[in-house]
Amino acid sequence: MKTNFSLLFFMKRQKNYSGGEVPIYLRITVNGKRAEIATGRSCEPDRWHSKSGRAIGTKEKYRLFNTCLDQLHNKVYDAYLKVVQSGNEITAQSIRDMMMGRETISATLLQAVAEHNERMEVLVGKDYVRGTLNRYKVLKKHLETFILLQYNTSDIEVGKVDVAFFNNFDYYLRSRSCANNYTVKMIKNLGKIINICCENGTAESNPITFYKGRTKTVDRNFLSQEEIQIILQKRFISARLEVIRDVFLFCCFTGLAYADVQKLKITDIQKGIDGELWIIKNRQKTNVRASIPLLQNAVDLINKYEGHPICGNIGTVFPVPSNQKMNEYLKEIAELCGIEKKLTSHIARHTFATTVTLLNGVPIESVSKMLGHTNIRTTQHYAKILDMKLSEDMANLKVRLADQFA
Repeated sequence: MKTNFSLLFFMKRQKNYSGGEVPIYLRITVNGKRAEIATGRSCEPDRWHSKSGRAIGTKEKYRLFNTCLDQLHNKVYDAYLKVVQSGNEITAQSIRDMMMGRETISATLLQAVAEHNERMEVLVGKDYVRGTLNRYKVLKKHLETFILLQYNTSDIEVGKVDVAFFNNFDYYLRSRSCANNYTVKMIKNLGKIINICCENGTAESNPITFYKGRTKTVDRNFLSQEEIQIILQKRFISARLEVIRDVFLFCCFTGLAYADVQKLKITDIQKGIDGELWIIKNRQKTNVRASIPLLQNAVDLINKYEGHPICGNIGTVFPVPSNQKMNEYLKEIAELCGIEKKLTSHIARHTFATTVTLLNGVPIESVSKMLGHTNIRTTQHYAKILDMKLSEDMANLKVRLADQFA
């Protein structure tokens, strides 16, 4: 690829210039992008020839002045040749750095991701949760495979990441059966790292602004009242499945996410302003305070596990296994109960927001407070799917209208 390279000596008058000599600067231009260097020399404006970039005059001081500029001119071309021979990207910045004796170390993308992940790991438990870090670790693995396949190399310079890179990475993820929202989230996480590179000066711009990917609204699955009743009344021979069923139902009656119920402690259960038992704790994901008045079903489940040996040892309300194990056991429970929906720990949270609260007339503002959402628009996603509630409201309206116009 042809490189358009040029250099120019020019006068740089200051805003408060009031006469006398003016500093001379050297401008290096590569493919339209510039880098400037102060020459340490100055000249009277009437003695400067802008076209040639040299001083006018035959006196000794002007000859020495021009000789100095000639030497700088040669140094720039020497630096240009060294950059070409090094195999590094030819830029105005790299030529200037080479000329001034600065070693140019090109930042690579995987190095930037690795450094970001190392910094994030230090802040896990303070500003970030482990799940967020794990997503960036997965991003790094995706990038390693993609760069090797797409560019036949182990890494790529951050400066070479353009909008085509984002679009090709998008295609790569989708071709590996990644869902739309997962793909868009991965690329936005990559965009965050490129932003950090821009702030550090290892990247000039972030092409994420030209990426057209958009997340799509996903229908949230939840259990009906009949399905909750089936799970509630089911008797299991396996004590393992009974524990999982109870934890799942507790989440259905409180709206707690897996990470919150796993670390729920007795001290998180307090008497509220009404004298009844409440869960009062900050959500692990957002650190937003969630205040949840406990339904009797939830209180019964808490009492059931009071004095449980595992809970006593680790100081939690329930003996909750890993999320992977819990979701695995929930599949068994769904099969035994004859429920065709894919049960996961998060469906319990959706069920609380819909079947348990919104469908029973609890205002959406109250539901948002109990779920610990940072924005009520997040809660409104649940309200949009309540066709059952719409049907019930319209049925009540029909009865009232029938009475009024009878």
